[in-house]
Amino acid sequence: MLVYILKRLAIAVPTLLILIIASFLLMHAAPGGPFTAERELPPQVLANLNAKYGLDQPLWRQIVSYLWGIIAHFDFGPSFIYKDRTVNQIIAQGFPVTITYGSISFLVAVVVGVALGVTAAVKQNTWLDYIAVGISIGAQVLPNFVMAPILVLVFTLWLGWLPGGGWQGGQWQYLIMPVIALSTSFMASIARITRSSMLEVLTSNHIRTAKAKGLPMRRVIARHALKPAMLPVISYLGPAFVTMITGSVIVDIYFSTGGIGKAFVDSALNRDYAVMMGVTILMGTLTILFNLVVDVLYAWIDPKIRY
Repeated sequence: MLVYILKRLAIAVPTLLILIIASFLLMHAAPGGPFTAERELPPQVLANLNAKYGLDQPLWRQIVSYLWGIIAHFDFGPSFIYKDRTVNQIIAQGFPVTITYGSISFLVAVVVGVALGVTAAVKQNTWLDYIAVGISIGAQVLPNFVMAPILVLVFTLWLGWLPGGGWQGGQWQYLIMPVIALSTSFMASIARITRSSMLEVLTSNHIRTAKAKGLPMRRVIARHALKPAMLPVISYLGPAFVTMITGSVIVDIYFSTGGIGKAFVDSALNRDYAVMMGVTILMGTLTILFNLVVDVLYAWIDPKIRY
């Protein structure tokens, strides 16, 4: 297992390096710049600004300096738009908010999705199966950009039960609607994958043998069916978690949570290359990290994967 993990890490490091270089080149290849978005500056002022932030250097030197700052000091540099803040400060302010409701949404989606999928598979073609499938289909057609305004309309404007936005340190009443909006579509996908995988496993030979030995159905599911049935689900969970974090843009906009998604959108509109690069690298690192976790879990559940 250790050799398998080291091999995956050996692939992850150059992948992240390629991501940083490619993102840097693409952002600097776009027309315009962070200081030419609103109005045209005098050439001398623009030259001084470019010199201050190192934008007057050759592109290869900018890439080397940027990589050295990340590797040696974990420093993403100053923001081009917010003069008194660094990229690290912007990320440190918004990322804890995003990771909080993103992680809760992930747990809700996994627990509810797996429970619905297992119930639908075990009780196939019964009313429980129809209810579970109906909930999954209904949640699938309501992505977060549709669910968010519906939740605000119903629970804030009509019923007045929950606040329509804000964070307030992550109090529970400010978490409910962002978590629901972010988790519903992923919960539906997990439920569908779990149901189809569980149906396939329940018809396998080792399950028939366990039933023939007289084992209780609950033990058959928990001890013999659930583990192999989770393999496709685990493959989906890594990208799903990162997508929940990157998909927080809609949640941040509708619920004004102050998460990192809003900072990413603002940086794109303002051409704040430093913030865009910082958030892009953060999301890329999370993607690689959780894909690594999924690979390790996959190899732990199915040892044949290691070979």
